[in-house]
Amino acid sequence: MKNADGMERLLREVRACTVCAAHLPLGPRPVLRAAATARLLIVGQAPGRRVHETGVPWNDPSGDRLRLWLNLTRDQFYDETQVAIVPTGFCYPGTGKGGDLPPRPECAPLWHPRLRAAMPDIRLTLLVGKYAQAYYLAGRQKATLGETVHAWREYLPALFPLPHPSPRNQRWFRVNPWLEQEVIPAARKLVEQILAGKPARLAIAPATATRR
Repeated sequence: MKNADGMERLLREVRACTVCAAHLPLGPRPVLRAAATARLLIVGQAPGRRVHETGVPWNDPSGDRLRLWLNLTRDQFYDETQVAIVPTGFCYPGTGKGGDLPPRPECAPLWHPRLRAAMPDIRLTLLVGKYAQAYYLAGRQKATLGETVHAWREYLPALFPLPHPSPRNQRWFRVNPWLEQEVIPAARKLVEQILAGKPARLAIAPATATRR
């Protein structure tokens, strides 16, 4: 109960944050889900406009693909007692010429350490996209996102890098078939084991595919 109360206080503090308000075109609306009992942490980039409007993380086609990759129903995905969803930036940052702007840089250093400390049961953190990988791998990422994802074995048992499941990345998915052949099945198996309360074990074969 003490941990749960502490998490509730922390979440209220996060959701009242206005640190980046001057830079947010639609104003602050931190979007995240977390509980002290969560075992899986999903770190993405920042909410898009649709997520900002609904207040529900991954409530878009990218979320549909991510749930498919992980073989999770919406009910499982949004069960915050098991799955925490904490993006690199909590508020919609606006849109530029090439899509949504990067997450605000103030957010992750300010809140992630406190949120992680409040979730002692996290057994695996999925790093979805380059911004999550840049923050959590802190210089251990490779030269490209593809190389980082291809090297997922190096970051176990605590971290697992994935590309962003955005429809904009369809071509990347097609030219990197090793993602569906090797990476997604491994991530799916680990998530299944962790959410079932079982030891997370993989029979890890050597990497064989080219990465781009």
